[in-house]
Order: sequence, then C-alpha cells, then structure tokens
Amino acid sequence: MSDTTQTQREAFPLRILDQVTQGLNVAGSVLILLLMILVGLDVAGRNLFASPISGVPELVTLSIVAIVFLQIPAALRQGRVTQSDALLNWLNRVAPALAKVLATVFDLIAIALIWVIVKSTWPIFTRAWERDEFVGAVGDFTAPVWPGKLILIVGGAVLILQFVARIWRRLIQ
Repeated sequence: MSDTTQTQREAFPLRILDQVTQGLNVAGSVLILLLMILVGLDVAGRNLFASPISGVPELVTLSIVAIVFLQIPAALRQGRVTQSDALLNWLNRVAPALAKVLATVFDLIAIALIWVIVKSTWPIFTRAWERDEFVGAVGDFTAPVWPGKLILIVGGAVLILQFVARIWRRLIQ
C-alpha cells in the first residue's frame, strides 16, 4: 500500500495530527532560513560597515531549542529520529510480537520523558509571561523569553501525540 493510500485510510485525528506536525516542521524550516539570513546580514554588517545587528546572538540562542521542538515531531513521524535499533531489527526477524512490545515500551518511556520536560517547562513559561522576562540589554536589544518556552510546550505536546500515534499505528498493523 502506498504512503498516500495509507494516509487516506488513517483516522481523521491522525491526519490532523500529521498536518499540525508538518506545519510545525515548516515553521521550524522558516525559522532556520530567517536565522541564516539574519546571521549573514550580521556578519556582513560587522565586516563591511563595522556595525553588527543588535541581538543576533540572543535570537540565535532563543531559536535553537525552538527549532528542535518545532521539527522533532516530524522527524519522529518520518522515522528519522536517531536510535539504536539493532536489537529491534533482530527481534523483528526472530520474534516480531516481542519486537512490537519492546518498541511500545520504548515509546511509552519516551512519552514519560517528554511529559516531564513539558510539565517542568510550564511554570517557566508562565513566569516568563507574567514577569515579561527578556534577554538582551535594555536600550539596545530585548526579546521576550516566553515564545521559545511556548514553542517547547507545543512541540513537546505534539511529540507526545506522535509517539501515541506511532504506538497506535503499530498496534493496528
């Protein structure tokens, strides 16, 4: 069955999840492109005009984690998350049912770990929002911290849902 046919036959919530995941992935790619342009302009400004763009290091720092959490759900969905799967490949050949169980256990552990990250980021996000926390220097450049924390929470939640979807897809195969 082709990937398109399988996608058309999947449940509506899974299709919506995959569309949201793809949207986050595109947003991460756009953010990478914008950062590349910004860094290029900053380097050119430094070298050609001795005038760097204020806040570029701060924006890059804020964006790195945001990019990871925007794009990791799509990487998981596409099977591109780095993992050591020698044991699972061997088990798939000799005991496919056990391989499915073990893969599901791994996914459940991953869900728990990502949940801890999302849960522990929530108070940091709310504090940054309420206190209007920022990076940079007042009078030169400031950027709010909360958007990066919100992206981490949203990306983490979508990643958890992709792990759940992966378990579901494995069970209905």
